[in-house]
Amino acid sequence: MGYYADYLDQQLASNFDQLTAERKNQLRQISELRGGRDLLVFAADLNKEIPLTSINYVDLLPISDQISNLTGNKLDLILETPGGSGEVAEDIVRLLRGKYEDIAVIIPGWAKSAGTIMAMAADEILVGPISALGPIDAQLFWQGKRFSADALLEGLEKIKDEVTKTGVLNKAYIPILQGISPGELQSAQNALDFAKKLVTQWLTQFKFRSWTHHSTTGHPVTEEEKNSRAKEIAAQLCDHRYWLTHNRSIKLDDLKSMRLLVTDYSQQADLAEAITRYYALLQMTFATNLYKIYETPGSQIVKFLMPQLPLQPHQAQAAALAIFDLQCNNCKTTSKIQANLGAKQPLQQGCFPFPENNKFRCPKCGTEHDLSDARRELEAQAKKPVV
Repeated sequence: MGYYADYLDQQLASNFDQLTAERKNQLRQISELRGGRDLLVFAADLNKEIPLTSINYVDLLPISDQISNLTGNKLDLILETPGGSGEVAEDIVRLLRGKYEDIAVIIPGWAKSAGTIMAMAADEILVGPISALGPIDAQLFWQGKRFSADALLEGLEKIKDEVTKTGVLNKAYIPILQGISPGELQSAQNALDFAKKLVTQWLTQFKFRSWTHHSTTGHPVTEEEKNSRAKEIAAQLCDHRYWLTHNRSIKLDDLKSMRLLVTDYSQQADLAEAITRYYALLQMTFATNLYKIYETPGSQIVKFLMPQLPLQPHQAQAAALAIFDLQCNNCKTTSKIQANLGAKQPLQQGCFPFPENNKFRCPKCGTEHDLSDARRELEAQAKKPVV
């Protein structure tokens, strides 16, 4: 039986505290197997397609807070992310590199886009059978649509080549060209260059610093050779014409074909089990209304999605109670929650009382949902306590 099925049979998904305790247990196991290195998790729920799951500015403070609890000089970062801001990814790497000389990135699932950029700043990259990185071609919003910067520039280059060969501009291109300014074209080029520059710099500075001799000839490796290899890899990761889609998965074999040395952790049985168990527990944790987690073996910060609250600013202070729908992220059952504001009120038909400890269990599957943020929002709007 697989680890995920095993945990489901144990019904861990319905007990958030036990789920957390078992995650911590596996993190301690990973740290021990990795020689006692510090361990940080930065993970988002890839199934919740909301902007909050992406790498963004608000991630800096929780990450800084969590590493302040750690005292070692080597770090393993477990990374699970759909991507996000390349600029924030750069800030996170600088933050981690300001504390640690040696950093390894462990990718049990996906680290796409800006997550791949972060991985290129590691001394060691650990991946397994289902791990996936992604292309780093910058994404732009243009005319209300999302485009690859590389694809946009490539398309315009094709138009230019066609006009050069035929001497005629196809009228179908006129509306497209009218909507593009030179500044937008330069922004697209800058976005591509930014990703390439970061990856080239980080690979040369960190990943390749222990690459001192060629494995085939034994000859010393020069700085020029390191930089040249880094540029090749950065160009491949940015090549939209090769990957075709920004969401394409770059797997272990793809990385090897780029001649990028990575560690296949599945070849280390104990480590593979601990990482796989942790990843299964992480996915079960995300079956709640939690969408992002920053944690170490001894501490954690988690972020929950708030339910849609019914109060409007002009109604809030006069309200005696608030009723809102909470959908279980596990079984999708919708429950009506009644929050009494300032004083006890009769429970309305079909409603569940707002839990005193902020922990609401789905009546169908038992999954626990944290309503702490909902309580804070309601009390801030109503200027009354939830009782």
